[in-house]
This record gives sequence, C-alpha cells and structure tokens, in this order.
Amino acid sequence: MLKKLHSKKQTQLILGLFMGIIFGFLLQKGGAGKYDVILGQLLLTDFTVIKIMLSAVVTGMIGIYVLKALGLVQLHPKPGSIGMTVVGGLIFGMGFAVLGYCPGTISAAIGQGNLDALLGGLLGIVVGSGIFAHLYPGLQGFLKKGWFGDITFPEYFKLNPWVVVLPLCLVIILFFYWIESLGL
Repeated sequence: MLKKLHSKKQTQLILGLFMGIIFGFLLQKGGAGKYDVILGQLLLTDFTVIKIMLSAVVTGMIGIYVLKALGLVQLHPKPGSIGMTVVGGLIFGMGFAVLGYCPGTISAAIGQGNLDALLGGLLGIVVGSGIFAHLYPGLQGFLKKGWFGDITFPEYFKLNPWVVVLPLCLVIILFFYWIESLGL
C-alpha cells in the first residue's frame, strides 16, 4: 500500500500538505504557538513544547518501525555528520534565541495571527536560508567533518531496532512522569 504511494509524487505532496495542516493545528491547540509557552520552555518553567515534541518522537518511532516490520515502508535516512549537526544546531539555536520560535512553532504562531512570527520568523527563515545557500560552497569541507552517512542508531550499533526504540520510549515516558510529578 505505502510502496505504491512512493511512486505517486502528486499524492505525496497533497498528503504532506494535509499532514502539515494537521500538525500545525495540533501545535496551535497544544499552545506551542504562544510566545509565553515557548519562553517558559526556554526558562525551564513550562514543558508544553517538549511534551508535544517528545510525544511525536515516541509515536513516530513506534509507528515507523511497526510499518517497517510489516514491510509497508522502507527507511531512507538522510546522510549526516557532526559538522552538519553543529552548523544546523547553531543556526536553529540563534533563530530560536533571537525570536523565540522554532520552524514548527513559527507555523503555528503564523496560523493564529502572530505578526512577530510572520514578519520576524518567516522573514528570518527566508533570509537565513539565503545566507546559508550563499555560504554553502565554503562550508562543504566543515559540513563533512565527522561523516556518519545515512545510517540509523540501530544500524550503527548493529542491533535489532526494537532494542533501541523500546528503551528510548521508556526513557521518554519516565521523563514525562518525572516532569509531571514536579508539576511542570
């Protein structure tokens, strides 16, 4: 079923748009588009955003590996490196620190009418992307430092995926329990 979808690019785009709208709606309903919630996350006083994102991680990990075990999907991870992670983290962190939104929460904030997200966030994404594209040729050497390719953690450690997925899900659930017990 899902393998047939892989060859239908227009259907993938429509499905991606539909899922993006649902994701944005859920981010907005969860409060992740509110500046005060995001500021509370950065000050470690409100864990709404981390709860939303880690819930998505658990759901996604289990869902993808169940679909993979059933032979319905194949994984195609993007290659990566330590250099890419450092540069991406710095760009993401600067944008988050300056504006107080990440790309997902910018979308939710724009959807609820926040002009700071529309003007600062969307403009920042476009300008930042342009600057990165301009600097990319000179960064290629650094970006390839610590190259680890297109491998997943289970493949890297040569383990059955469930040996990684289930303990990680358990750690995330215990983290949820811990922050809830603190009243955060």
